[in-house]
Amino acid sequence: MDSFFQSTPSSSWSYDSLKNLREISPVVQNHLKLVYLTLCCALASAAVGSYLHILFNIGGLLTALGFLGTGMWLIFSPPQEERKKFGLLMVSALSYGAVFGLLVEVAIEVNPSILVTAFVGTAIAFGCFSGAAIIAKRREFLFLGGILSSCLTILLWLGIATIIFGSSLAYTVELYFGLVVFLGYIVFDTQYIIERGHNGDLDYVQHALLLFTDFVAVFARIVEIMLRKEENERKKKKRSS
Repeated sequence: MDSFFQSTPSSSWSYDSLKNLREISPVVQNHLKLVYLTLCCALASAAVGSYLHILFNIGGLLTALGFLGTGMWLIFSPPQEERKKFGLLMVSALSYGAVFGLLVEVAIEVNPSILVTAFVGTAIAFGCFSGAAIIAKRREFLFLGGILSSCLTILLWLGIATIIFGSSLAYTVELYFGLVVFLGYIVFDTQYIIERGHNGDLDYVQHALLLFTDFVAVFARIVEIMLRKEENERKKKKRSS
């Protein structure tokens, strides 16, 4: 689900756009500010969704469908309807947060500090990878689009293998491989947003949705990795005692 809204617009790029060395224009800089501000609002909405799940147990199939439905509605809405698209993004993020609340509940039961550590780690990683994409002089990271799309297909098959065979190894590979893939998407999507801005596409809400899916995908995987590590440590302590 977290890769549903990933975009692979490689077919719309020419070789000239890939070797573009222009500095980021003031218009695009302002656009990036709006994107990141909207992203922060979406993350806050997702946090509220997780909290509502903990209080009222609302996370499940309906909220998952709500995330997908409002996300698709947002994507196909015209850029001029900024308020409508912003509202749809907040509802979509709230729905995703409710679904993610299922994992948050588990983390709270095991060790609440996992959530804080995972969020700080995700924020640092996001800032570093997105910042690297912004300050890069060349736009060679746009070539990652095709590679990352292929990696998503591999992730899909790994997920299917995990469900069918219940393989712990396949799940572990999917977890760490997915983390690397979505870190790559942070770089790619940031440069994609910059290039789209230079081409006149200033739909900051839809661009914030791209980065939102990247952020929560990385965050979810870091939480799961830390939960597995905590579980393994507890098993070792039980054996030693």
